[in-house]
Amino acid sequence: MKHIIILGDGMADHRIERIDNLTPLQHVRPEYMNRIAAEGRNGRLLTVPDGYSPGSEVANTAILGYDLDLVYEGRGPLEAASIGYEMEHDDLALRCNIITLADGCIRNHHGGHLTTEQGGILIDALNERLGSDKVKFIKGIQYRHLLIIKGGSKHIKCAPPHDHPDEKWEPLLVTAEKDAPHEEGRMTAEETAELVNRLILDSQKILAEHPFNAGRKLPANSIWPWSGGYRPQMKPLSATYPKLKKGAVISAVDLIRGIGKYAGLESITVEGMTGLANTNYEGKAQAAINALKGGYDFVFLHVEASDEAGHDGDLELKEKTIANLDRRIIEPIWNAVHEMHDEPVAIAVLPDHPTPVELRTHVAEPVPFAVWYQGITPDSVTRYDEYSSMEGAYGLLRFHEFMDAFMNL
Repeated sequence: MKHIIILGDGMADHRIERIDNLTPLQHVRPEYMNRIAAEGRNGRLLTVPDGYSPGSEVANTAILGYDLDLVYEGRGPLEAASIGYEMEHDDLALRCNIITLADGCIRNHHGGHLTTEQGGILIDALNERLGSDKVKFIKGIQYRHLLIIKGGSKHIKCAPPHDHPDEKWEPLLVTAEKDAPHEEGRMTAEETAELVNRLILDSQKILAEHPFNAGRKLPANSIWPWSGGYRPQMKPLSATYPKLKKGAVISAVDLIRGIGKYAGLESITVEGMTGLANTNYEGKAQAAINALKGGYDFVFLHVEASDEAGHDGDLELKEKTIANLDRRIIEPIWNAVHEMHDEPVAIAVLPDHPTPVELRTHVAEPVPFAVWYQGITPDSVTRYDEYSSMEGAYGLLRFHEFMDAFMNL
C-alpha cells in the first residue's frame, strides 16, 4: 500500500460567532474532506508535547513519528537543511524573519509578505553591514531566512513573532535560559542573547535607511531571530517504517523541506508554489499524483496557506484557502487514486495545529484527522471538522501514534 498525507497547515480553528458559531471547516463544508471522513475513519491527534511551543517545526516532526525529546533542535537547523546550508559542529542556526514594527509593536511577522527576491535584497544588505567571522545571514524564501552564529548557545529564549501580533517588541527581546549550561567551545547563553539583540537593533537602523522601504505602507524594518538549535540527529523514516522505500515531500516552506531532508524524503519542486493563498494548488496536486504513479510509495504534501491567513486574522481568506485545498488538491488526488488499480493508496488529511483567526497564533490543541483507503470499514463520522472527529474510531492519538497507525494499515 502507498501512503499520502495531505496537510493543511493551521487549518483547524475555534468556533466563531460571526459565522453562526461554526469553525471555518464547518462553515466551508469541504466536499472532498467530508467524503474522506464519511467513507473512512477519523480521530484527533495531539501534535505538541508538554513543554514545547506549538510551532510547525514541532507539530510536523511529531506527525511524522519522531520523538521530539530525542531529535528536536529548533526550526533554524531544519530550514538550514532545506536551503542547502551544511551546518558545522559549532553552528547555532536560528530562523530569521524579516518583520514589520510599528508604534513600538510587532505589526506582522512577514514584512508585508515579501517576495523571495525582495527578501534576498534585504538579507544581502544585512550581510554586508553585519556579517563577520561569527555572524552570517543565509537567504531563504520570502521573509523566512537564517541567522548563523558560530559558537552560539542554543540555551536562549526567543519569542516567535507570529505568536505576538500587535504586542510591544522590546519586552520580547532575547534572554538567556535560567541556569543555562556553559558548553565548552561556545559562548555563554548570556553572550549569545546579547549578540542577537544587538543584531536586531542594528538591523532596524540598516533597514530603515534601505531604499526598498521608502514609501512602503508595511516596511520590512527589522529582523527577528528565533527557534535556534544545533545540527539535529534524525534517522530516516525508513528506519522506523520499513514499508517506506522511497518518499517525497512537496512544500513551499523551507522548514517542511528541511524536516523532509532529515527524514530521508526527496523534495519535489513545483513552479509557482509560494506558501501563501496564491500558491500553485494544481501543480502540487499533479506532482503528488505523478509521484504516487511513479516510484514513490509515500508522499507528504504540505500547504501553508491557511496558516498564513490565520496569522493575518483574515477569516474570509482562511475559508478560501480551505476551499482551495479541498477542490484544487484533494479532489484531483481523490479522483486519481480511484483510477490507480495496481496498488492501493491510503490518504490522510489533517492540519499540524490550529491557527485560530481570532487569536492569530498557534495553539497546542488536538487536530482532526481522517484516513481513507479502498476497503476500509468506515466509522460513524460523516463530516470532517474539529468536533465531528471527536466521535471517530481512532479516538485521541498522541504524537507518533498517528504515523504508526497510518503506516501499518
